[in-house]
Amino acid sequence: MHILITGMAGFIGHALARRLAADDHSIVGIDNLNSYYDVTLKQARLNELDDLANVQFRLLDLTDAEGLQRLLDESHFDCVIHLAAQAGVRHSLSHPEVYGQANLIGHMNVLEACRRHAIGHLIYASSSSVYGLNNKIPFSTKDNVDQPASLYAATKKSNELMAHSYSHLYGLPTTGLRFFTVYGPWGRPDMALFRFTRNILEGRPVELYNRGDMSRDFTYIDDIVEGIVRLLPLVPSREAPSAPPYRLYNIGYGRPVNLMEFVEAIERATGKMAIRDYQPMQPGDIQHTWADTAPLYAATGFQPRIDVATGVERFVSWYRTYYHTVSPATTTDARRAGLA
Repeated sequence: MHILITGMAGFIGHALARRLAADDHSIVGIDNLNSYYDVTLKQARLNELDDLANVQFRLLDLTDAEGLQRLLDESHFDCVIHLAAQAGVRHSLSHPEVYGQANLIGHMNVLEACRRHAIGHLIYASSSSVYGLNNKIPFSTKDNVDQPASLYAATKKSNELMAHSYSHLYGLPTTGLRFFTVYGPWGRPDMALFRFTRNILEGRPVELYNRGDMSRDFTYIDDIVEGIVRLLPLVPSREAPSAPPYRLYNIGYGRPVNLMEFVEAIERATGKMAIRDYQPMQPGDIQHTWADTAPLYAATGFQPRIDVATGVERFVSWYRTYYHTVSPATTTDARRAGLA
């Protein structure tokens, strides 16, 4: 297949491009390489794809509707996998306009480009954040999600509604994926695993919000990619006039992990104890996430299988290699020193 990936310099986009290239698909990836986090890391991901003859990269911002249309004019794509977005719950509190541009206008431009070029399947990234203030767990795609806890979540729910309208009005086959706390090698520096690992290795405090009473359905990057690959050929069809070619899935490990258990996994992998800094709940945060993955399994036969201990160990190994960090011969037990 000839596939367009938006956000290819991102965490998931990079991993997906490598996997699809290994499966002999032809990939064109776009990204605007914005400065939300270290552009050097984004460029390093792209550099890692340089040796793949069937992967091409183009610098393009999704808010450039004409540029996106030209790209699709030049090449027929069988599928578009739309991963580009402005991520980050806390960043949306102080920079709301960026989310309107990237996540709303950018998503609109992708939908319109796909409609005009009769793309066979649009797969796009949503987020577990859409569940917002819901208390019922595990989270199901059948749940009402009208209580977003952040603007980021609101934009992602809006993406789902926009996709549904294009599926209903124009017959555009769309599959939305609610990702649950993706982690692993080449991950984002603003995510908990990256920040915690860096601070633990550097002997700095780890901020634990809601005094550590939180849990997440941590999902390893390879499991996320496998889920996308399995869904790629499952093109939604219009089963009835009132049932557009629209599908929505959770992709999560299927089991929540307490934040303190997560920190302990990092401590084991790094060989250092964390200096715990307990903080109150932050605006926009969700206390617990847990994915109902039964529909994904029913559709694909795939169940994520990389547990947190394994995934964290792989991330820490990558982190040490990427940043040339070595574990010291002796470490200070922060708890024993009375710092935790």
